[in-house]
Amino acid sequence: MKNGRHRSGTQRWRCPSCGASSVRRRPDVTRREQLRQFVTWLVGKHTQAEIDGTASGRTFRRHTMWCWDIEPRLAPATTIHHAILVDGIWISGWCLLIAQSDTGHVLAWQWSGGESVAAWKALLTQVAAPGVLVSDGGTGIPTALGMCWPETKHQRCLFHLQMRVSRHLTMNPRTDAGRALRGLVMKLSSVHDEDAAIVWQIQLDEWWRAFGHLTKERTLLRNGQFGFTHDRLRKAWLLVRGVVRNNTLFTYVTYGNPRTTSPLEGGINSQIREVLRRHRGMSEPHQKRAVEWFLTLHEQSLEEAMQHALPAKAAAPEPAKPEHPDEPDTPLYGTALSPDEGLWLRTGWAGRG
Repeated sequence: MKNGRHRSGTQRWRCPSCGASSVRRRPDVTRREQLRQFVTWLVGKHTQAEIDGTASGRTFRRHTMWCWDIEPRLAPATTIHHAILVDGIWISGWCLLIAQSDTGHVLAWQWSGGESVAAWKALLTQVAAPGVLVSDGGTGIPTALGMCWPETKHQRCLFHLQMRVSRHLTMNPRTDAGRALRGLVMKLSSVHDEDAAIVWQIQLDEWWRAFGHLTKERTLLRNGQFGFTHDRLRKAWLLVRGVVRNNTLFTYVTYGNPRTTSPLEGGINSQIREVLRRHRGMSEPHQKRAVEWFLTLHEQSLEEAMQHALPAKAAAPEPAKPEHPDEPDTPLYGTALSPDEGLWLRTGWAGRG
C-alpha cells in the first residue's frame, strides 16, 4: 500500500504484513543516469568530485566502473561527399585513423598498429567513395586508395609537403639550390588558379635545368663508398617531383576541394589531445574509450549516442580442455615391479659358483 513520498518525490510503498517501507527500484533508469554522468565527465571539464558532489569522487568511480565496457558507435556513413580528409594520430602506442568530410563531420575511425595498407583499407571501406581524398601522403594511402576507391582523385596536403621539404633542407638552406627549391615550394600557398599552377610548374622546370645536376653528383664518403654529395637536396627534389608526376599537387585547382588536412588536425586531433590531457594518467584501454566517446558525441547527441552504444565485445574464450582425456588403446604400465611380468626383486647370493 502507498506510504507517502520520499524527500525526492518518489512514491513510497509499505508492506501490510511486515511493515517494511521502500521505493520502487528502476535499475535501467539508474544505469542510464550513471552512463550519462560518466560520459559527461569523460568529455567535459568537471572533476569526478564535482560530478557526484563528494570530496574524492570515489562514489562516482564505484558507480560508473561498468561504463568503461560500453562501446559507442556511429551510424554507417552512406552519404557521398565531395571530399574526405583522412589523417592518423598516435595515442598510447595505437594509431587512430580518422575520416572527416569537407563539411567537418566525422565519418569513421579505425584503430591500428600503424598507417599500413590494411589499416587504410579498413577505414576506407566504412565510407562511401568521395570525389577527392585529401591526405598527408602517409605510407599505404595510395595503394589502399587504388584498391578501395579507384575513381577517387587524390590531393596531397600542401602544408605537410612544405614541412617535409623544410625538414630536408632546413628553414635556412645554405646553398642557392636549396634556397630556391624551398622558396618555390613555399609559393604553393599562393597558387589558387590554373594559370598560377602553370607558372609554378614552369619555374620548377627552370630550377631543374639550373640545379638538377647537383642531385646526381656523387662523392667518396668516409666509409669508403660513394654517395650523393647533396643528399638532402636530392631527397627534397625527389619528393616534389613525385607529387607532381602523380598529379596529386593541384587537384584542388580542378575540383575545388580542400588542399590541406588542417581542418582535421587543427580541429578533431587537437581536441582529442586536449581530452587526453585533462584525463592524463588513464590506462591505454581507457584512453581509447575516451577518444571513441568524443568522436561519437561530435556527431550525435548524448541521448542518441547512449541508445546506439553497445557493450564491448569480449575476447573469444579458449576451448575447454577435457577433464578426462581419451585413454590410449595400449595398456599403461606403472613403475612398480610385478612378478606377473617377470620382474621382481631377487634375494640371496648372486655371485659365481
